[in-house]
Amino acid sequence: MIRRPPRSTPLYSSAASDVYKRQMQIGAHVSISGSLDLAVDNAVERECNAFQIFTRNPRSWFAKDLDPIQVKKFKEKLQKSRIDRMATCAHMPYLPNLSSPDEDGYQKSIKSMTQEIERCHELGIPYLVTHLGSHKGSGEENGMRRLVGALNKVAETNADVIILLENTAGQKNSVGSDFTQLEEIFSKCKPSKKFGICLDTCHAFVAGYDLRTKEDVTKAIKKFDDSIGLKNLKILHLNDSKGELNSNRDRHDHIGLGEIGKEGLGEIVKIMNKNNIPIVLETPIDDIRDDFENISKAKSLA
Repeated sequence: MIRRPPRSTPLYSSAASDVYKRQMQIGAHVSISGSLDLAVDNAVERECNAFQIFTRNPRSWFAKDLDPIQVKKFKEKLQKSRIDRMATCAHMPYLPNLSSPDEDGYQKSIKSMTQEIERCHELGIPYLVTHLGSHKGSGEENGMRRLVGALNKVAETNADVIILLENTAGQKNSVGSDFTQLEEIFSKCKPSKKFGICLDTCHAFVAGYDLRTKEDVTKAIKKFDDSIGLKNLKILHLNDSKGELNSNRDRHDHIGLGEIGKEGLGEIVKIMNKNNIPIVLETPIDDIRDDFENISKAKSLA
């Protein structure tokens, strides 16, 4: 059961406040169940000022065309809300694998991502977050080559959407968990203006970047900045981790209750706020906490 605390601010205002938009941008991945425009309602109800969606069923390869009425409602609701459009993003569905050595699956993945970019463009969503895929045992170099080739192909579209590469947790056959390797991939993506980075705290932690203390976070963010550049970070996925440091176990936990903890996540929130980088939570919804409580906890860390 989702708990809905008393609301201190109206759901929508006729003109979004510039002062409000300059405040921290923290939100969550929200559902589109029922209609795409309801995602904005869900975000506002949770007092988000940033959010992420799937534009369709994430467990299918392709989707029917967007409903023009839902698109219109989505845009209108977002414009009337207190959420800056540039603090919104969509996430690629689960099935495409842009690093795959299998030609049929590879081409299908490119087609699926091209469609997803077009859907984001139609909705006015500026960022599309993508996982980097699995080389399936064909080797990191081959996987990276396939990945870059796929990304450069989908970037040929005229859609006004920036593709965000998400760091991985370092699972078997994956690429892009190490910041240096992620930079190598990122640097080969052309044109550069069509690409950015989404940093996931859980993935970084289980891939070996300690984030448990302020000092640890400072070191890790410096490594990221030195390798990739903080200016290229467009969205942060703020997730605690059920997996231990360097475990390569991609299991998200509630904010402050996992292996990373409050001190490290709090420092990350402060750094993101200072650099005006929107924060999106992908935390569990269970008997321990729901989105409302995790978002409130994330805001309190600042």
